[in-house]
Amino acid sequence: MPDKSDTPEQGRPVEQGRPAAQAQATEQGQPRRRQARGERRIVQLLEAAASVFCTTGYTAASTNAIAREAGVSPGTLYQFFPNKEAIAIELGDRLMHEMRETYGAALAPVDPTTPLEDAVGAAVDRFIAFNCDHPVFFALMHGPDIPGRITEEHDALHATLLARIEDLLSSFLPDVAPADLSRTAHMCLGLYKAGLELVLGHEDAERAAYVQELKNALIRYLAPLVGDRLGRPATPAP
Repeated sequence: MPDKSDTPEQGRPVEQGRPAAQAQATEQGQPRRRQARGERRIVQLLEAAASVFCTTGYTAASTNAIAREAGVSPGTLYQFFPNKEAIAIELGDRLMHEMRETYGAALAPVDPTTPLEDAVGAAVDRFIAFNCDHPVFFALMHGPDIPGRITEEHDALHATLLARIEDLLSSFLPDVAPADLSRTAHMCLGLYKAGLELVLGHEDAERAAYVQELKNALIRYLAPLVGDRLGRPATPAP
């Protein structure tokens, strides 16, 4: 049976002597309260789903396990999501929106006076922080048998991310041919994804050590290409 807290409030008659304006304001506020309560329940279910997907994987997860993790009945879950796939798609949509904001900040144009080590370190730290805060993102995007819509959106996200990396690289590799630039962007992203799996597979000091190894690998790969184009002193104003 649905939880009482999820049952829509029934309309009540205006109390005797209560001002009409106050009654109208109360009735107008009820949909907002119900909407806020519903959003809180959705967030609760999505957080539970994230935990289950990380523990068992998407394929082995079930709506019953997600409801149990959320501390609600399966009937309550079905008020918001018809099945496991719908939960995964909603979770994936929200994570990909946040991921786009993350790479927008991480891949912003680099000041030429910034050393390569600092530029790489700042970008890696932002991406790693996102994935450590949301380990289900890696589980969903790289696991087998994920819903087709998530696969399509992830492919689009991947293409956009590559384009942003190419744009960033082109700002300090202006003489590199487009095909070479594309290859370099693919290598950077490939190195990051390979390192990310190792980072997420460890914790605490060992995780921090793998993060540094990932930064070192990217820096050593890019350093011969970038040369002295980054970290240059600012040109004094005339």
